[in-house]
Amino acid sequence: MPESNAELSSLATVLDELTRRVTHNAEAAAAAHDEEVASELFAIERALGGASRRLSRLSVSQDRKARR
Repeated sequence: MPESNAELSSLATVLDELTRRVTHNAEAAAAAHDEEVASELFAIERALGGASRRLSRLSVSQDRKARR
C-alpha cells in the first residue's frame, strides 16, 4: 500500500526532530570532550540526514505520481 503524502510528511517531521536531538547530544558530547560518543552521534546524524533526503525525494516522487 503506497504511503500517503500526509504520512510521509509526518515521518519527515519526526525524522527532523530526531536529527535535531541527536545533533544536540553530539554537540554536548563534543563540548564535554567525549570524542568517542561525539563521533558516533555525528555519524548517526549524517545517516539520519541521508534518510531525510531519501524520504524527501520519495515524497516528491509520490506527489508527481498523484498529479498524473
